[in-house]
Amino acid sequence: MTTIRLSFLFSFAEKYAILLISTASAMVLGRVLTPAEIGAYSMGAALGGLSQVLRDFGVGQYLVQEKELTRDKLRAALATSLAAAWFVALVLLAGAAPLARFYAAPPLERVLQVLAVNLMLIPFTAVSLPCLRRQMRFAAIFAINLANALAQLACSIGLAVLGYGSLSLAWGALAGTVAALLASLCFRQPERPWLPGRRGMRRVLSFGSYAVGGGIIDEIGVSAPDLIVGKIIGLAGAGMYSKAQGLINLFSQAITSAVAPVIFPLFAAQARSGADLRATYFKTVSWMTALAWPFFTFLALMALPIIRVLYGDQWDAAVPLVRVMCGAAALYSVFNMARYLLVALGEVKAQARLDALTVPVRLLALLAAAPLGLDAVAWAVVAGAVFRAWLTWRYLARLAELRLPALLRAVRSSALLAGVSALAPLAVLATMRIGSGQLLLPLVLAGAGTLLLWLTTVLLLKHELAAELGLLGRRLLPWRSPS
Repeated sequence: MTTIRLSFLFSFAEKYAILLISTASAMVLGRVLTPAEIGAYSMGAALGGLSQVLRDFGVGQYLVQEKELTRDKLRAALATSLAAAWFVALVLLAGAAPLARFYAAPPLERVLQVLAVNLMLIPFTAVSLPCLRRQMRFAAIFAINLANALAQLACSIGLAVLGYGSLSLAWGALAGTVAALLASLCFRQPERPWLPGRRGMRRVLSFGSYAVGGGIIDEIGVSAPDLIVGKIIGLAGAGMYSKAQGLINLFSQAITSAVAPVIFPLFAAQARSGADLRATYFKTVSWMTALAWPFFTFLALMALPIIRVLYGDQWDAAVPLVRVMCGAAALYSVFNMARYLLVALGEVKAQARLDALTVPVRLLALLAAAPLGLDAVAWAVVAGAVFRAWLTWRYLARLAELRLPALLRAVRSSALLAGVSALAPLAVLATMRIGSGQLLLPLVLAGAGTLLLWLTTVLLLKHELAAELGLLGRRLLPWRSPS
């Protein structure tokens, strides 16, 4: 248990450090770049995101869940990642000009070209990071990803100030990859091979075909709104949607992305030992929703001052999008660890089928909503989230034998936490006028009140998080008595 807690500690430290860096970067870039420039990059990143799934070809998941890793398997994993990434990068290079013409966005061509070069470099860390994650060496992962974030921050802001527009973000991504590659060499294990190999590639490709199939479909669902909005509404609309989605993703950056790297190998280790994963999964759901539901409630209520403080009033059109999409994000937080449970159980085919069934529904909803405007797009995102949550639960009930009463027990305290925590921002909104001259004070008061009410309710409910918070307090304040 100490190893798991230490892993969570480093994972959260990494994600919060990167979150602070990315927030600082977004605050500067939101004022230096226009919505159209950020929209051009967000569309390139969406296309690049689809390419990223193909270039990985499930190698990361394969290395974490494989029962026994040999030198041949590691060489085969490296070979698979290199072959997939370089093929996808060449396709992206060839398609950069046609895609820019299709979207009537000339800056998109250069953005895609730089991101294609970035894809060629990523496989050199594609084996290192999963192996470190499998060994629960999250301190090393912290150092590597921190180097990536700092390099990306410095390069993006520097080039944006010099007038490089959307291209500054693409060059920043490339600089981050180079920094991560150099940092990973400091933690390279002696047994890890330098060269790729063909022996064992068939097994990696067999696993990866299902993993990448589900992954590419899921990534289409994630990236489709940027691409659809960019085509039908325009680059400025894509920029507004991207900024709203960026705020929603703050929870993922702060919590989910820190929990998932630890939970997946934990699920996989328990599955290999034959342990019952249901209790672990429900505990994870309880913890995640206890954090997510109050967070998204606060974000929805205080969207206007948050956006103006972070990015300026030129992004006000993103406020209604944030408020609607918070509902979808809160619902998805119940099932955001389901993917790792299914893969750990060896049900990678089922996960691929789940993605294949839910993503087309989301795409159809978005295509129908986009001509009606950004608000309709936000409600389409909610509809897609409801359908995915329902279908995910059906898969979990059948394959993992999860039961609805147990799920409801896991989230009932989270609903109470969200309701009580919402009293603080509601009081601020009822008593203070939010305007251009009064933003930071209401935000600070609402945030402090929400945190105080959340902590008090966690302690009164004797939530499992209370014990972990107490343990953290004793470690941070060792002079305090055990009581």
